[in-house]
Amino acid sequence: MKGEHIGELEELVLLTIGSIYQEAYALAILEEIKGQTNRSMDVTAVHSVLRRLEKKGFVTSEMGGATQDRGGRRKRFFSLTQTGRKVLDDTMELRLNLYNKLPRLTFSALS
Repeated sequence: MKGEHIGELEELVLLTIGSIYQEAYALAILEEIKGQTNRSMDVTAVHSVLRRLEKKGFVTSEMGGATQDRGGRRKRFFSLTQTGRKVLDDTMELRLNLYNKLPRLTFSALS
């Protein structure tokens, strides 16, 4: 299924959209990812991923209303599609299957 595989950042953005679904706009997504992963990135990277995910059909977007605190500008809100959720489910299942195959090894501390 070419085109339905996602990279790590795409996965993080999809998971974040799903978890903050009512407030999933670029800056909120960025702040949530930074808060959860302590990862340094900028909003341009998030916009790029969002465009790619929308093109793949994993998210949809719609413009919210204008607000005074944004100088009359509107926010673009993103939602997970059924296809996007399926990709996340498939990715999680693959990761868990592989993880569960890891042998139960113990490692002694290195001196």
